[in-house]
Amino acid sequence: MNSAVRLAALAALLPASAAPAATLVHAGRMIDAVSASPRERVTIVVEGGRIQAIEARFRAAGAGDEVVDLSQATVLPGFMDMHVHLTGEYSRSSELDSVKKSEADRAYDSTVYAQRTLLAGFTTVRNVGDQWNLSTALKRAIEGGKVRGPRIFTAGRSIGTRGGHADATNAFGPFLTSDDPRLDTVCSGADGCREAVRQRYQDGADSIKITATGGVLSIAKSDSAPQFTDQELAAVVSTAHDYGMKVAAHAHGAEGLKRAVRAGIDSVEHGTFMDDEAIRLMKEKGTHYVPTISAGRWVYEQAQDPTYFPAIVRPKALAVGPQIQQTFGKAWHAGVTIMFGTDCGVCAHGDNAKEFGHMVEAGMPVMDAIRSATIVPARYLGIDDRLGSVEAGKLADLVAVPGNPLDDVHVLERVSFVMKDGVIYKR
Repeated sequence: MNSAVRLAALAALLPASAAPAATLVHAGRMIDAVSASPRERVTIVVEGGRIQAIEARFRAAGAGDEVVDLSQATVLPGFMDMHVHLTGEYSRSSELDSVKKSEADRAYDSTVYAQRTLLAGFTTVRNVGDQWNLSTALKRAIEGGKVRGPRIFTAGRSIGTRGGHADATNAFGPFLTSDDPRLDTVCSGADGCREAVRQRYQDGADSIKITATGGVLSIAKSDSAPQFTDQELAAVVSTAHDYGMKVAAHAHGAEGLKRAVRAGIDSVEHGTFMDDEAIRLMKEKGTHYVPTISAGRWVYEQAQDPTYFPAIVRPKALAVGPQIQQTFGKAWHAGVTIMFGTDCGVCAHGDNAKEFGHMVEAGMPVMDAIRSATIVPARYLGIDDRLGSVEAGKLADLVAVPGNPLDDVHVLERVSFVMKDGVIYKR
């Protein structure tokens, strides 16, 4: 009798194996991010990291099943933050940290920020700018189970122009500059910008981030001047799209923003001083808008202390901070497609969910704010077949909050349960 036959005979003598054990999530209320209203008292059946079924009752546990009692909570899809910087966090010492902290220091810091973000309920993020390609390494470490954190889509290093918002050497003396190519964030001319995109692709980036205008925290005077030519923008966008990567454009000023939208970028970040023409162009092109109200409010609050920011930064923080929320409200009411994004790394990692309240305060309904952090970014990223909503067949990324967020949006800041890929990280 050969080995295959012997094994088959032995198997026939054994008792039938039990069905694999499931995790039964008893949800008192479930917002799936696609239905018009919540469902009450359902069981979300999780097996093998996926949602196998959603049953209209609390199912009793079978042999080996685990029950997660969230009968007094609201269960939602894992949140997505489309604008974070997991490899840093702004503080009074940030200017000195840029030359005192090593690559290893920042790598260890990033693991703390990643776990904090996950435990706040954000199971997927888009990282739009780092140093040394650290977010790419962090992504691999999380995927390999070495570090706890959200699923990361990364742009690697931002792409900017000499002296622009992404130029980390602004105000440095020549003795502080480095020839390390992993710190180079500057391109010039159409050919140089094409090469920068190709380098990001080689580095393992999922997308591209450009700084189309000046910014608040860079050591440079303007927060809104355009910083790329039309030819440079076209080169970035066409090359990125050739490689299947989308382009996010940091943009505060209207002119630089409109140049980027005309060139075909996929999302506008911040958008502080966008005008009516910019709004019209974004609607025509289907450009997504990531407002980052949290960062705007945070820099404005810190700027009340005249000693917190460098002197060249403070006036920009005072001007940009109050405007972002107003611009968001105008863009939302005009029909621009909104994606949730905070710019955490400017504001503190783990405070991401405060953005929900800021959006609702500016006139966005709570359900739409939730969709902007779930199904809308999932569709943008092309992962809505497996993430972004609570539906059978999708990956089991679930969060829970006490009470009903449709009555009080701020309960979204009090996440009590986090599951990612069927693994429970917080309960």
